[in-house]
Amino acid sequence: MRTLNEQVAVVTGAARGIGRGIASVLAAEGARVVIADVDARAAEAAAAALRAESLDATAVGADVADRAAVDALAERVVEEWGRIDILAANAGIYPTADLQAIDRAHWDRVMDVNVRGAVHATQACLPAMLERGYGRIVLTSSITGPFTGQPGFAAYGASKAAMLGFMRSAALEVAARGVTINAVLPGNVRTPGLGETSDEHQRQMLGAIPMGRLATVEEVGWAARFLAAPEAGYITGQTLVVDGGQVLPEAAGAAT
Repeated sequence: MRTLNEQVAVVTGAARGIGRGIASVLAAEGARVVIADVDARAAEAAAAALRAESLDATAVGADVADRAAVDALAERVVEEWGRIDILAANAGIYPTADLQAIDRAHWDRVMDVNVRGAVHATQACLPAMLERGYGRIVLTSSITGPFTGQPGFAAYGASKAAMLGFMRSAALEVAARGVTINAVLPGNVRTPGLGETSDEHQRQMLGAIPMGRLATVEEVGWAARFLAAPEAGYITGQTLVVDGGQVLPEAAGAAT
């Protein structure tokens, strides 16, 4: 049953990868999806692809690190549709840097997009939700940071862990006002960026996953859709791990 009919969903970082998977699932479930991305042309292409499937999608260019741009995005959505029911704050970046090579520019850029971006999107969309006494906010965190670590991902891991600290306190502030805030924590996902990694790195990733395969972006999308559903109204401040069992083994190599 398509329980998201007529709901308006904003998905940030939705031009490609996990964000596009979330947007496609929400649209298939009946939501009017706003694909927001810093790459406006790619966002329009993603929206056009959904419209070609007779789904309701529009595109807006916005850099989540820019609070004014995110405010303008939310204002445009409310002006056109009168409401925001769902926010999937997914936009994120994952540049790598060895520990001693991390400088202020690297650290600040990761935090600006991954953490401040989620905060900006939440702050911008929240007033429309509170006005109606209903809203579902789903953040895209990661198992990297909250559960695991990887060499070169110190800033990224810190940002994804910080998102969860924000989520829990923010969820408490709006819990009695009809708005829930939760997070999905993907493991290794098959995205276009995967092709930029070495074959050896990809083999190592697969070796760490008990299911023996990477997630699809749509599988992460279905997890987000569950938390975004009206039926999930008694769940807030929680995390849903989508990793094929990757964090379960007690010892290295136990999954192989």
